[in-house]
Amino acid sequence: QVQLVESGGGSVEAGGSLKLTCAVSGMPTDVLSMCWFRQAPGKSRDNVASVDTDGDPFYGSFVERRFTVAKDNDKNTLNLQMNSLRPEDNAIYYCAAREGSAAWLDAADYEYWGQGIQVTVSS
Repeated sequence: QVQLVESGGGSVEAGGSLKLTCAVSGMPTDVLSMCWFRQAPGKSRDNVASVDTDGDPFYGSFVERRFTVAKDNDKNTLNLQMNSLRPEDNAIYYCAAREGSAAWLDAADYEYWGQGIQVTVSS
């Protein structure tokens, strides 16, 4: 059984940084393509950043080089370093994974999900 557990969320002021970690159990991350999604109240669940099985990253246009996503296959984790955070980054962030190489897919295409973690950025 594949399980994803997010950690590292919290509250920061605008311009601050947070690092999210998604710990994976039940399957090695090198066979998974993985993605961070986020969902603000009343809004859709949107892709933030993803990594395919080759380790290649993909980002949403709103990231504007502020975030860095990477898998650590030795630790079986997916990390998201977020810098220069803005109030509009306020959301619950979810880690998702799927078996297969393709990345940057719709939420419905991901088989495994974490429970989500809150990120709050104050102005």
